[in-house]
Amino acid sequence: MESITKNRQSPEALRAMIERAYGAERVPTGDGWADELGHGWFNVAYRIRLRDGADVVLKIAPPPHVEVMTYERGAMSIELATLDLIRTHTSVPVPAVDFADRSHELCDADYFFMPYIDADNLGIVADRLPAAEREAYMEQLGAANREINSIRGGGFGPLAGPGDPSWRRVFTGIVEDVLADGERRGVDIGWDYDVVREVLAAHADSLDEVTEPRLVEWDLWASNVMVREGKIACIIDHERALYGDPLIEAGFAGTQIAAFGDATPFMRGYAHAELTGPQRVRRRLYCLHLMLIMVIETVYRGHTDTQQYDWARPHLDACMALLGRTRP
Repeated sequence: MESITKNRQSPEALRAMIERAYGAERVPTGDGWADELGHGWFNVAYRIRLRDGADVVLKIAPPPHVEVMTYERGAMSIELATLDLIRTHTSVPVPAVDFADRSHELCDADYFFMPYIDADNLGIVADRLPAAEREAYMEQLGAANREINSIRGGGFGPLAGPGDPSWRRVFTGIVEDVLADGERRGVDIGWDYDVVREVLAAHADSLDEVTEPRLVEWDLWASNVMVREGKIACIIDHERALYGDPLIEAGFAGTQIAAFGDATPFMRGYAHAELTGPQRVRRRLYCLHLMLIMVIETVYRGHTDTQQYDWARPHLDACMALLGRTRP
């Protein structure tokens, strides 16, 4: 997938980065040792074969001159911290980090190396799988997501803190950042921005029910799940994690917006009961937040076609309708 946030590097720069991570004796020679992994919109990732034959992945943060959305700042640091938390506190399989460099001496952005995971991306293969197998994976994902959500934080908000005791204050601030990003770049979301703010304020009291900060991935879609032989082999891409409400997880999105698929297998694996009234309202707010991002990020990523924008705009309208606001 193409995006202006992808920070591609020359073979010479890649070799220097490999040498720093693994030593001169493992730097590849010749041609054909690096392939860009095309799945994903934000970071560039390379599959690299080292001189000794080992396959690794190099992930590089966006270049500093490219403007990203507010919540995406420092995303690689968030991912590294999240990987450490999940490895330390759960049994959920995540990549090891072989080496991370934030010095910007060899590259103008943060980067890290991890082992290559020889498995299928569930987001790519799901449509080719029998329904029972696909549902089994989603049930496993629900159980894994519940385990991740079992990690408690000292307050709501960024992993690095400072924590806030109010989820209402944190989440409404997150949405305000997204709206301000859209206004700054003049993105047409199909609604007056202040109308969206009014809808958020009208339902914000539903957020007060959330009192315990939990580690949430937020971006844990099937496309961030690697599967092999009927099991989840690895969960990747942890750069949007924060301490918040587990209902903000992607697996619950389908409870309110059918386009995100049937949430039943995920919820069964998660062992989550049917949503209560306040929970449904919160999940609708989280869907609204997601659709705002999907519309606004198309400008920040420099998309060359309107496919994502055209898909997300009517679903943003649907979220507004679920929250009681329709067009005149």
